[in-house]
Amino acid sequence: MFQITILLSYLVAGAAFACSRLERFVSHSQAFLFAAVLLGLAGLVGHTAGLWTDILAGEGLSLTLADAASFIGLQLALIALLGALDAPLRGMSAALLALAGLAAALTGTGTPPVEQPDPVSWQLKAHVLISLFAYGLLTVGAIVAIYALMQDRRLRSATLSPASKLFAPLETTEKLLFSITTAGFAILAIAVVSGLAFVDNLFAQHLVHKTALSLVALLLFGVLLAGRRFAGWRGRRAIYLYLWGFAVLGLAYFGSRYVLEYVLGRTWG
Repeated sequence: MFQITILLSYLVAGAAFACSRLERFVSHSQAFLFAAVLLGLAGLVGHTAGLWTDILAGEGLSLTLADAASFIGLQLALIALLGALDAPLRGMSAALLALAGLAAALTGTGTPPVEQPDPVSWQLKAHVLISLFAYGLLTVGAIVAIYALMQDRRLRSATLSPASKLFAPLETTEKLLFSITTAGFAILAIAVVSGLAFVDNLFAQHLVHKTALSLVALLLFGVLLAGRRFAGWRGRRAIYLYLWGFAVLGLAYFGSRYVLEYVLGRTWG
């Protein structure tokens, strides 16, 4: 039941953020903003509490595919609320909160193969949570990249409407995308290194393909950052390269989770 409450909190908060940016609601923008922040924070607290109970089960780590998606949704909500501090980004915050709500609705819906997960070391717990943090951050980047493509298309077609207030300037969006890429690249690198150091016998745990795909994604993000730094890459070329890197990363993580959980009947941790 709490999943529905959190979903509604995020959806209403996102709608309020969007309304606070529209001209037709300008006289009530502060009221919409206050309601959005209040509901967003309430959803964030409830979401965190629910995930804490589901994931950190005793000395083990119970992390189903659904809970992994919900964990990423929690990051989307947090970044949405932080991004809303900058008025032009409140339209984007609305979209992030809607996605966070859908992810939160998945909390606890996966069925682990055992009632009580085996104890795991703090190093392994740290690796799993760092990996999820990296994936969540880069997921935000993918949404920002799609947002930038939409803005680029609107500018090319000279489409103007009241909804244009929901879009930040394209240059601002691109700067945000590369800031996220830089942070995500660094955290993903830490996740890959910690996995190689702390995960015993990758072959036995069927995680070789996950590691290989993560390294490919890391390489693509590295090429993107190098191209930006030394060749000034921007626009569609940079956005599409980011999305390719994210697609490989999604296949690495969620593809692996699906195979382990639904094909092999296992969870990792």
